[in-house]
Amino acid sequence: MSPRTPARPPLRVFSEEDIRRVVDDAAALASAERAFSALARGEALVPPPLGVDLPGAGGEIHLKGAYLDGAPIFAFKVATGFYGNAALGLPTGAGLVLVFDARTGFPLALLADNGYLTDVRTAAAGALATRLLAPDRPLAVAVLGSGVQARLQLRSMSRVRPIASVRVWSPRVASRAAYAVEMREVLETDVLPADSIEEAVAEADLLVTATPSRRPLIAAPLVRPGVTVIALGSDGPEKRELDPGVLARADKVVTDRTEQCARLGELHHALEAGLMRAEDVHAELGDILIGARPGREDDRETIVCDLTGVGAQDAAIAEVALRALIDTTPGAVVAR
Repeated sequence: MSPRTPARPPLRVFSEEDIRRVVDDAAALASAERAFSALARGEALVPPPLGVDLPGAGGEIHLKGAYLDGAPIFAFKVATGFYGNAALGLPTGAGLVLVFDARTGFPLALLADNGYLTDVRTAAAGALATRLLAPDRPLAVAVLGSGVQARLQLRSMSRVRPIASVRVWSPRVASRAAYAVEMREVLETDVLPADSIEEAVAEADLLVTATPSRRPLIAAPLVRPGVTVIALGSDGPEKRELDPGVLARADKVVTDRTEQCARLGELHHALEAGLMRAEDVHAELGDILIGARPGREDDRETIVCDLTGVGAQDAAIAEVALRALIDTTPGAVVAR
């Protein structure tokens, strides 16, 4: 008789409802700190992200993941953005996360989050960048975009800085009006729609771009001295929200991961235009977090933060989610 194959660990499946119950903005911010600290200290194994566009469907697919030193797991997520879904009454974003045992390689859990963990970890990175790079005072904020990420960014940023006022612009009048009404209630502060990008950014201390744009929305002359720009939309080589001159004229350019931003982010376009070199980047966000490089040193500094989304963030938030879920939620079990 052949020896019996040892029993494989069960695969547990957790729903978006389960995950939302245990991962809030505070947990997401803690996971961002863990991810960027590990990146800065060289304690993360992060393969290059995989991105695929489906032009016929107006869709994009992103695969990212990592292993953080000392973690019991490694994780990979698939996130999708299909922007025609809005016309079908469906969310534009979806996805899931696979979590594996770092000792055996066996899959431990499927986090069927429908993109929720990607959304909140992205918002947490924006909040961390705000804490490290924006002036330490109540801020006038300009937001370009009125989707899920534009909402989550503002909510997360309000945890680290008081928000004095908000001006929002997006291409659809009805969308920015609805955003203003909703976020006014969430923040209990002045949130108004702007008729133009110029109007939105005119008085901003903090400028957040959260769109899928493939053409520059912000020209360099629109960025006043002392503004902190947090650019989130460019996570592929064809996407761009900032004119390359915005980065070239900034006092400091900060990235989430420079080698990735040089291929996918706003930095990519500045390099391609010959207006910057990779060596001109002031720091990665994690370097500032651990104190290896300074953040904002003067209220007059113009700082651009290029956030493309790093697999270390996905691994960190997946670990946080799984720990909390195992403690509180049975989940569905798939025997193997």
